[in-house]
Amino acid sequence: MNRLADATSPYLLQHADNPVDWWPWCEEAFAEARRRDVPVIISVGYAACHWCHVMAHESFEDDSVAAVMNADFVSIKVDREERPDVDAVYMTATQAMTGQGGWPMTVFATPDGTPFFCGTYFPKPNFLRLLQSVAAAWRDQREEVVRQGAAVVEAIGGAQAVGGPTAPLEADLLDAAAAQLATEYDETHGGFGGAPKFPPHMNLLFLLRHHQRTGSARSLEIVRHTCEAMARGGIYDQLAGGFARYSVDAHWTVPHFEKMLYDNALLLRAYTQLWRLTGDRLARRVARDVARFLADELHRPGGGFASALDADTQGVEGLTYVWTPEQLVEALGEEDGRWAADLFGVTESGTFEHGASVLKLARDVDDADPEIRARWRGVVGRLLAARDTRPQPARDDKVVASWNGLAVTALAEFQQVARVYANPDDEDVNLMDGVVIVTDGAMRDTAEHLATAHIVDGRLRRVSRDGVVGEPAGVLEDYGCVAEAFCAMHQLTGEGRWLELAGQLLDVALDRFAAPGGGFYDTADDAERLVTRPADPTDNATPSGRSAIVAALVAYSALTGQPRYREAAEAALATVAPIVARHARFTGYAATVGEALVSGPYEIAVVTDQPDDEPLLSAAHRHAPPGAVIVAGRSDQPGVPLLAERPMVDGRPTAYACRGFVCERPVNEVDDLVAQLGRR
Repeated sequence: MNRLADATSPYLLQHADNPVDWWPWCEEAFAEARRRDVPVIISVGYAACHWCHVMAHESFEDDSVAAVMNADFVSIKVDREERPDVDAVYMTATQAMTGQGGWPMTVFATPDGTPFFCGTYFPKPNFLRLLQSVAAAWRDQREEVVRQGAAVVEAIGGAQAVGGPTAPLEADLLDAAAAQLATEYDETHGGFGGAPKFPPHMNLLFLLRHHQRTGSARSLEIVRHTCEAMARGGIYDQLAGGFARYSVDAHWTVPHFEKMLYDNALLLRAYTQLWRLTGDRLARRVARDVARFLADELHRPGGGFASALDADTQGVEGLTYVWTPEQLVEALGEEDGRWAADLFGVTESGTFEHGASVLKLARDVDDADPEIRARWRGVVGRLLAARDTRPQPARDDKVVASWNGLAVTALAEFQQVARVYANPDDEDVNLMDGVVIVTDGAMRDTAEHLATAHIVDGRLRRVSRDGVVGEPAGVLEDYGCVAEAFCAMHQLTGEGRWLELAGQLLDVALDRFAAPGGGFYDTADDAERLVTRPADPTDNATPSGRSAIVAALVAYSALTGQPRYREAAEAALATVAPIVARHARFTGYAATVGEALVSGPYEIAVVTDQPDDEPLLSAAHRHAPPGAVIVAGRSDQPGVPLLAERPMVDGRPTAYACRGFVCERPVNEVDDLVAQLGRR
């Protein structure tokens, strides 16, 4: 009997009609395996995963495969996005056994959950042979199987251990990390490493802050080149905005077409900060259009941001997105069709499959003549209208707390920068104004959803769907990302309740997730016991739980003036510092927060009755050092500690700039504030 019909996870629901007798992750499934004395198959994936779909179609929908699985195993289906703790434990085991990992992940385990054989995608013939071999080994070589499982658990326990060497994450280590990234940088195509190539969003955020602190032209050039290369490549949706998960090649041309919320949230931050620091027109356009993509394509009113758009459309990857020259002519007419083919690199031979091409930007448009930009905008609008008539990819509408926190923080930063750089003379001022309005609504709506639906009895829940919160408990990254988002909302709105909520989440994290020696576990001390308690310090597709909680602790401490939260952040970063300089590509968010601590962070309060039009506030946002917190409002505004006992001087709007709780003299003039913020 398949037991997935009542699941809240879209991924599990995709398998609800399989002939496999699937169980969701639950103690009852393991009890059933013990009762039958059979091993467990733990199959882990997510709704937007292309190869998960392939394995489902080949194997899990096949009656002959299902018959073997049902006869000899208890089969458990896990959504990695809903249960990142389960995914982390078994991914570590998979990497330990095979040297690599990925999804779908296929784990064979004893009835107590101990893994003894792991892999990823298996074609149907290989999978059938594997099922038969594992069943035979369980019957005939049980002792060896159990011994192998024990060895795997010992190995992954060591890999996830807390403790170990610590060191303060100071400027010299951050400088070494930036230098290492420079040596690994792809000088030709941007980014790091070869194919497949993933957007290095957290490394870009780190390098931008490193540039701010040190003036490093090299760090800034790496960011500018990478951001331009990605934005002009096929990994970026040239019509609707938004980035795909990764490029299958080293030059950003052909994407794996799924679009993930977390990638786009982190990339929105990177392009927004590049725009803030340089005024770059391309960065401005991409930030605007990624923000619009989040609001238009992923936001569910009253329910937060959906997790992803699928890689496939009707089982075909890229069906929605790719074009031939003939299709361009059909949509645009002969002249504009040929012009668009040249602009977007669409050729007769194609860059994708079956002679089709992924749109990339082969010519500069952001600094082109106004007539060229107008023609480009018109072509984009007509192509998008034509594309909207095609079948569309499915959306995973599960709301993940941590990813929604990342999106809220990114949109809050976008809102501030868009206001600072508002220019009534811009040719697309109406478009920007519209995006600011719609994204502000989506951001506030999502923050409210996190506050009202995801916090249950003072604890954070991991997921919700259709406005209904799920059972899985929040993990450390949820607490960190959501608390950081609430700190961002406090700064944007001046409302004290957001800061209060952030403090409540951080207190739970310190009480329930803290580990000896300053580190953190990824699961709470009262969470479900797995074969090992995960505690991964490295940043991967998203910030690690440790990096996320440190970012929130730093912001909260700066906003409240409470040093114990900063001390906890410094102790946690010290557990990551030994690997920052050696493995900079996998500690990008930790290094980003480290730059904030080395720079201060600054605490900037602007006392004014009219924050929306205050030049001091605009200057603070324009010139803020790395990781600075900024609030504006009336003196002694309730719930805003940075405004307490800070009056206007001479009856005029006044800025107070502090660093590490040590303050400069209050100033009324923009130039004086800029000078103070430049003293680092």
